[in-house]
Formats: sequence, structure tokens, C-alpha cells
Amino acid sequence: MAEPIRALCDELIKAVNVMMEAESSQTYRLEALKFIEEFKEKSPFCVECGLQLAEKSQTAVVRHFGLQILEHVVKFKWNDMAPQEKLQLKNCTMGLLSDGTHPILQEECHVKDALSRIVVEMIKREWPQHWPDMLKEMEALTAMGDAQTELVMLVLLRLAEDVITFQTLPTQRRRDIQHTLTQNMDSIFTFLLGILQLHVNEASQEPHSSAHWRVGVATLNTLAGYIDWVALVHITNDNCHLLEILCLLLSEPELQLEAAECLLIAISRKGKLEERKPFMVLFDEVAMNYILSAAQSSGGIVERRYTFLKRLCQVLCALGSQICSLVGSDFEVQVPLNLDKYMEALFAFTTHPSQLLRSSTQMTWGNLFRHEILSKDPVVGQMAIKYLRAARISLVKTGFPSKNDCPGCEFSRVDFDSDEDFNCSFNSFRAQQGEAVRLACKIVPFEAFQIAREWVQYQICTPIDTGNTTCEYSKTEKGLCSALSLTAVQWDAMTFFTESVLGQLFKILEKEKIPIDEGMELLQMVVNYETRDPLILSCVLTIISTLFPFVTHQPHFLPQVLFKIFPSITFELVEDCKAPRTRAVKNLRRHACSSIIRICRDYSDFMLPCFDMMYEHVKKLFSSELLLTQMEKCALMEALILISNQFKDYNKQKAFLKELMAPVTAQWLSEEMKSVLLDPATFLAYVGADQVISDADTEDQMGINRSRISFCVNTILGVVKRARWPANPEEAKAGGFVVSTTSDGAPIYRNPCAEPLQALLPNLFALIRTQNNLFLPENINRLSKTFTRVYDIMDVEKNFALGIPQPLLDAYDSSAYRNIAERMQGFFSSLYDNCYHVLGNAGPCMQQDFYAIEGLAEQIVGSAFTHLDSVPDHRLRPLQLVMSCPHDYYDSLLNPLLGPLFTYLLQVYLILFYSCYSYFSAQEEDEAYEENHVTQEVVEEQLLRLVTREVMDLLSKLPLYTINCQRCASVLCWTLLKQVLGCNLLPDAVTWLYTSVLKGLQMHGQHEGCNAALTQLALLIYESLRPRYNELRFIMNQIPDIHVEALEQFDQKTIQSTVSKAGEKKKREQFKRLIAGTVGKPLGQQFKKEVHIRNLPSLFKKPKPTRDILENTDTAAEPDSY
Repeated sequence: MAEPIRALCDELIKAVNVMMEAESSQTYRLEALKFIEEFKEKSPFCVECGLQLAEKSQTAVVRHFGLQILEHVVKFKWNDMAPQEKLQLKNCTMGLLSDGTHPILQEECHVKDALSRIVVEMIKREWPQHWPDMLKEMEALTAMGDAQTELVMLVLLRLAEDVITFQTLPTQRRRDIQHTLTQNMDSIFTFLLGILQLHVNEASQEPHSSAHWRVGVATLNTLAGYIDWVALVHITNDNCHLLEILCLLLSEPELQLEAAECLLIAISRKGKLEERKPFMVLFDEVAMNYILSAAQSSGGIVERRYTFLKRLCQVLCALGSQICSLVGSDFEVQVPLNLDKYMEALFAFTTHPSQLLRSSTQMTWGNLFRHEILSKDPVVGQMAIKYLRAARISLVKTGFPSKNDCPGCEFSRVDFDSDEDFNCSFNSFRAQQGEAVRLACKIVPFEAFQIAREWVQYQICTPIDTGNTTCEYSKTEKGLCSALSLTAVQWDAMTFFTESVLGQLFKILEKEKIPIDEGMELLQMVVNYETRDPLILSCVLTIISTLFPFVTHQPHFLPQVLFKIFPSITFELVEDCKAPRTRAVKNLRRHACSSIIRICRDYSDFMLPCFDMMYEHVKKLFSSELLLTQMEKCALMEALILISNQFKDYNKQKAFLKELMAPVTAQWLSEEMKSVLLDPATFLAYVGADQVISDADTEDQMGINRSRISFCVNTILGVVKRARWPANPEEAKAGGFVVSTTSDGAPIYRNPCAEPLQALLPNLFALIRTQNNLFLPENINRLSKTFTRVYDIMDVEKNFALGIPQPLLDAYDSSAYRNIAERMQGFFSSLYDNCYHVLGNAGPCMQQDFYAIEGLAEQIVGSAFTHLDSVPDHRLRPLQLVMSCPHDYYDSLLNPLLGPLFTYLLQVYLILFYSCYSYFSAQEEDEAYEENHVTQEVVEEQLLRLVTREVMDLLSKLPLYTINCQRCASVLCWTLLKQVLGCNLLPDAVTWLYTSVLKGLQMHGQHEGCNAALTQLALLIYESLRPRYNELRFIMNQIPDIHVEALEQFDQKTIQSTVSKAGEKKKREQFKRLIAGTVGKPLGQQFKKEVHIRNLPSLFKKPKPTRDILENTDTAAEPDSY
């Protein structure tokens, strides 16, 4: 027998070598694989060959393969083996554990792992019933040497992972093993700690102790696998002895990473507060000294060391969560004496060069500063000041992986793939730190103000450093900053910090305590600061807006502030220059407009005395055609409208709005504009989209035409967004804004802008209809070759759909749109959006004056719903009429819109889903898709998701029932179905609906969230409709592997409605088991060979027999002897 086995082993070795050698051809490799798989499935000599191949004399690859054969035998042939064969294999495996491996430092890791897997597979099938001494045998192995101890650790770790983490065995076996592990957990933890201490002590005494450190690492990894789920009492036993040991090991370079991971898992445990109270032992002197020493120790960017610092940082954050939960709770946990050392350790990571470590601490600082008791502790107050001063460095955007200008760059190259990734992470970090700064400001408001004040003064007095990058105008002007110049990033950080501090200061301080004199002195300094750099000037505007509340205490300073802001609205780097404005200049001008709007919005009553002065100044700016863009004109008009809301006189405000809108009204209602808006061909000619552009003058004329249309629409949008009646009902009534009251006495207001706007709406509907018609084939053919792609999705929208971050804006000297075609594309995109924004804001603005327009529903259907099937998905926009439409207008407005809307949505979803399905089907057959085609398909799929989400939002707000509709189609289906349950539904409709839900389970049931929602929907439908429709029972009978008797019992209960509310959970579980056969497997599991593990005699007392078949779905296997 030995000779045939030796020959077979030789063949197997050859096959393994063919598979593993890089030079082997695909044909030979497949033949070798086929031979090996057939051997494992059919050969009666698997155990003999596996043991022979696993001998130490073989190569590591062959030994690993031999162990894989043995694992295969245990997993797939164990149930068919005789007890004696099982015992023999078990003994041989234990022999391999004791004497089948090389010394610990020489043995390959994958060989150790394969051997431990065999043992675990046997344990899963035989322990504890047929192998009661398993733990004792494992303990005995550890006395044989380091290699055996490490293997035992691997066995115990993998056992915990399979049983608890991955749960890769049947319920009863899992319960048996978990119960036995829990019963023996005290001895297991004692055993593990004993092994750990033994090898740490021996390692510290021996000069060459790598083997002991290896065992220590394996033991800590095993502990980590148990700490996550065992009862907290095992972790906190003996005054948290385990945690103290882990803290001591933080000073051992060989074990500190694994010790930190164990600490992290332990401290992150939830559970009852009373059980977590012992964690406060980590704030004792010894433990905290070790943690602080490890946090403050320096070291280069060595991978293992850096990973340890990340884990230790997480430990400190988890410890912060525990202290915030325990201090102030009902368990009398006091503020720890060593809180200062804890915060010093946390602060070490906050000031670390690594951007990732800095950002990891921000949430913890926020929790500490927010805590009701801790925030009042003097130690926290002192640390808040220290934190605010450190923020002056950490908020400066430096450390890009592509650069070498600071120590953080080296760490960023480890943590981030690109500058864009770093930028996204930094923006998130800045938002978190801004929140922490605001909370710190609550604790030490005056100190925070002084730090912000000093920083502003420092930046103003520091000369501008443009760095190596200057923009194109540096030859005619002094050097200007780029977005990443040193001065620019410092100003940007200072601006953000000052905003965060002062925004909080005015909220928390009483009026008498606000440092008005110091604030006005600082504002005067900022107003007097002069610079021609657009990036720096933009920061100056932000500081002025932030300091503006001080002006309300000294109104005489207001004109000075306005005269500082207004020049930025018309800012030019070079006067009378026809070159396109740089992005920095455009942003500055927009920022100035936004600052004016913000001031007029937040301080409209304070700005009222300056209204006439502002109005005259705006008129003067408007008189020059080239001084302002149309967008800037609209912004200034919005600012004036915001102030006019303080007139509190309906007639006066109405007269002003008519005067302000007169130029727009005249242009919008002119015969020329009407003809343009009504006819797609005329519209395209007017904007120049049908012309091949070669002459610059022609382009300028067409650009003027486009700006006229945009100006009119943007002005209408600005009016509906900003014009309002007084918020005070008494003032509104006195000013003539109230026309009547509702049945319950609520006032009905009128908006002074309603009358002038009503005259403009017909042309707006005409423009919307024309824009939809532009996507018809005959109008697309009218586009010239210059503008054939102007209807394509914008790059910004495409990147958003794909989740691609925007590129860094270091090229601030680039124009907003690089060529004529892109400018035209931007015009069409923004015009389409703004038209729908007008419709969305018209209802809240004009209220009954809008909803009562005669034939409004017909006008919307005839414009916004025209030729929707031709409109690209990326152009679809939600109509926000539902949220603000009063109940009185449901029948006249909403209901007539829903029919066409649902019809269109059904059509578009069928097309889009079929398109996505066809794409994925084709992709499986043909891998050679071109990259741009794949990208387009992904964009279309993402757009489908976005459109679906917006539709779900829309439908969930429909007045069907006052329930909390989720963004889930299953819940929405039930919401809609409930409305027609009392009607006589067609049997085919009921069958289709229920079958569709079960098909959804077949497709998506493997995902836990989808499974829960779809199962609940199926149960609701079955319960509601089964008593009247026998067709549902017929569908249930077709479910694979359904238990017929259990179905009959459940069916009778459903028909008779005998289940009480107390049994709802039980009923759901029963139904879930009934329809389990519909749930499809994930693709990765569909072709996987099933592993069958038999149940052993139960360790638990058998329950009383029950006649409820639904409860008796588990059957026990016959007992077996080991």
C-alpha cells in the first residue's frame, strides 16, 4: 500500500509545482488543477497522502497543500468517516501540532495557519460532547515549546472567529461551543495571561528572545479575538489586571502594537455603565504614565511604529468616550485626578505632524468641551486655551503628499493616495476642528477672542509671501498669491478660526460683556488694511463680515464698512483689460456680493437707514453696462430687496419692487423676447447655438443675448427668494400685508412682489417648455458643430455622480469657462436649474396668489412635463410644490400633476433599469469595454440612483397618510397600498405585487437591510390580502423548500387573525423562515460547495414538546463517538 501512495504523492507534488510555477502554461495549470480536485473528491487515500505531504521534509508549498487535503477531508468527508478513522486523524493532527513543524522562527506562517484550521474544523464537529479534554490537550501542548504554544494560540483565535465573529456553523453547534467557551472563560483568560507573562518575562531575561516575542504577539492577537465579546467581568477581573498588563506592554516595542489593539477593543466595549466603571482604573498614576510616555515618545515614520501611534490615538479617543459617559452618571464617578495627563497624551496627537492623527482627536475634544461637568473643570479650561493656540498651526493647510514643505508631508504620503484625497480629508478635519473651537470658546470666551485678535493682527502686519507660484499678472502688478501660497493658506486658516470664535462669542456673551472697544479697534485695523491680492482681499471681506456685529454698537462706522466692501464688487487686477477675469477675481467679486447680501439679510433693520444711500450707489453701478456682470447686478438687487422687507408698508414695498423690476419687466415682456421664448429655433438663433463661431464680435453679441435672458430669470428668482412680509403678525397687519384669515384664525398674507411677478410667469412657462423642446431631434440638429455637446452633463455634475473630488484650486489664474462651448453649456445648465428654482420658490413666496392662478396645473403640465421622455436624466429636477402647497389646492393643483408624473416615472424607470441591466449583462460577456463607455454607463447608473432618491423624497411628502415614510421603496409601496386595501383589487394585480416583492428578496435578500424591509412588506401584504385572495397561498406553495405543514398552520392563523400583538415578533420570525427559500445567494456563494456539520446531543435541557410545527424546524443528528 505504501508504494502506490508514494507514487500518488509524487504525482500530486508535480501537479502542485505546475500550478505554482510562473512559467507554467494555462493549459498545464488547468490540467493540474483538475487532477488535484478530482483527487480530493474521489480518492480514498486523501488522509494518507495528506499526512505524507505534510511532513517536515517537504517544501513549504507541498506541506501547505497536504494540510489543505486534510482540511478538505474534515470539512466534507467527516460525516461519512468511521469513529476509528476520525480518532486516527485526530491523533495524527495532534502529532503534527506537537512535532510536525519547524522551530517557531523558521516555520512559514501559512503552514501554521493551515494546521490550525484542521484542528478548528475538528473542534467545530466534536467539541465538547465527543472531545471533552480538548482545552487540557491544548494546554499540555504549550509545555512542549514555543512553536506549539503559538499553534495553540492560532487554534483558539480561529475558533473564536469562526464561532463568534463569522458564525460559520449551524445554530445548535454554535450555541454548544459558545456556551462551553463561556463556562471555561475564567480558565481560558488565566491561561492566556499566564502564557503572556511567562514569555514576556523570559524575553526580557534572554538576549536573543525573538521566539518569546513571537509567542507574545500570538497571545495578544488571541486575546483580541476574545476581548471583543466575552463578558466585561473577565476584562475587569482583579481590579482590571488585564488592562494594567496591556498598559505596561505599551513600552515594549515588540508588543506595543498588539497591546494597543487589545486595549482599544476592550475600552471600546459598550455594555452597562455599571460594568464599565472599572475602566477608570486606566486613569490611575501608573497606567496613565505609561500611556502618556508612549504618546509623547518620538520616532520616525517606521510603518509598525506609526501604526502603533494610530492605535494608541484610538485608545485615547475610546477612553475619552468612556469618561464622558461615566462622569456625571448615576454611578458616582468623579473627575479623575490624572485628567491632565490624559489630555496631555491626547494633545500630543493633536499636535503631531500627521494629519490623520490630528483629525482623529477632534471629536474627542468636542465631547470633552461639550460635557456638562468636565467642561467646568479648571484643568479642561487650561487645556482649552492650549488647544486654541495649537489650532493656529493645525488649521493651516499644509502637508500635501506631493510636497516637502513641512514634516507632515512624509506622513501624508503614507495615508493619502493623492493631493485630492488629502484635501478632502483636511476639509473634513477643519469642519470638526471648527466645532471643537466653538465649544472651547464657550469655556474660555475672552481668551479665545484674544487669541483670534492676536492672529488677525499678526497676519495684517506680516508681509505677503507669494512663494514660488505667482499668477500671470505678476509682470504688471506685484506678485500675487496662489491658493497654496504660504500667506494665502495662513490667511485662510486665520479667517476660519476667527469666524468660529466670534460667531460663538456673540451667542454666549451678554451684551455688557462683549469687548466692543477691542472689537471695533480690530475692525478698524482690518478696514484700513490695503492689498491688491484677490485671495487675501477675499479673506479680509470674511473678517469684516465676522466682525460686523460690533458695528451694531457703533452705527456711525457703518458707511466705512460699506465703502470697504463695495470696491471689491467691481475689483479688477488691470483696469480696462479685455482678458478674461481670473478665477480668484471672479470669486472675490462674488464674495463681496455675498457679503452685502449676508449683512442685509442678518441686519436688515440696522441697514434700513442706509437704504437710500445704497440704492443710489447701486443705480450708479448699474449705469455702466460693463462694470458689473448680470449675476452681480442680481445680487445687489437681492440685497436691496432684503432691506425693503423692513419697510413694513405693503404699498411702499410694492412700489419699490415695481421700480426695481421695471427694466427686467420691460425686457422680459417685450415682443422680441416673447418670440424668442416661444420658439426653439428662434431661441437657439438668439443665443447663438446654431452658429459656427469664428468671429469674436459675433460671440460677444450672442453672449449679450444670453446674459439678458439669464439676468431676467435670475432677477425673478432673486425676488421670489427674498421678498417677504413682516415676521411679526401685528406689524404685518398694520402694514397692509394681511388680506384675510383661515378658518382657524391664522392670517393669510400677501406678498408685495406677487402682482409684478404674476405678469412674468407666462413667459417663464414658455421658456421651460422651449427648453424641454430643445432636446427633440429636430432641434438638436439645429445646433452648430461648435455646440454639439452643450447639452451634455457638466463635468462638475459628472464628478459629483461618480464621487470624484473636485481638483485643488491652485490654478487661480484660469478662467471660469475655458472656451465658447463650455460657456454655452454653462448657460443652458444654469438657466434650466434656475427656472425650476423659481417654480419651487414661487409657492412659499406668493402663496395663494400663485396657487390660485387660473389653469396653473395645465400650465405646469404644458411646460415642465412637455416631452419629458426626450429630456436627459441629468436635466431632471424635482418640483418642490408638494412641501408648500396648502390643502385647499390639492384637488386643483397636485392631483392633476400626479397622473402625468407617475406615468412618466414608470416609463423612465423601466427604460433606465433595463439599460443598466443590459450593460452589466454585456459586460459579463465582453470585458473589453472602452474606458469612456464604461464611465458613461456608471454615470447613467448613478444618475438613476439620484433621480430615484429624489422621487422617493417627493412621494414620501405626498399627503397620503401622516406616517414617517422612509427612503425605501418597500415602505413606500405599503404606504400606497394601504390606500386601496378596501377596494376590489384584480387577482392578477395582487399576484403581480406579491411576486414582485418575493423577486426582490431573491435579488437583494442576502443584504440584511434589504431583507428586513422586503420581508416586512411581504408579511404585511400577505396578512392584509390573504383572507380574500387564495392566489397568495398558491404563490407560497411554489417557494423552494417550504415546509408545507408549517405553511398550513401559519396560513390558518393569518386567515383567522388569531395572533396577538405580543406575538408579532414571533410571527415575523415564523414568516421569515417560511419564505427563506426565496432569498438568493450572493454571487460568491452560489458555486461554493456546501459544508455540513451535524448537531451533537444538546448540552441544554430539552424543551417540552410542542405541537407548533413552526417552532420545531431544527432537528438533531444522531450522536457520534469520537
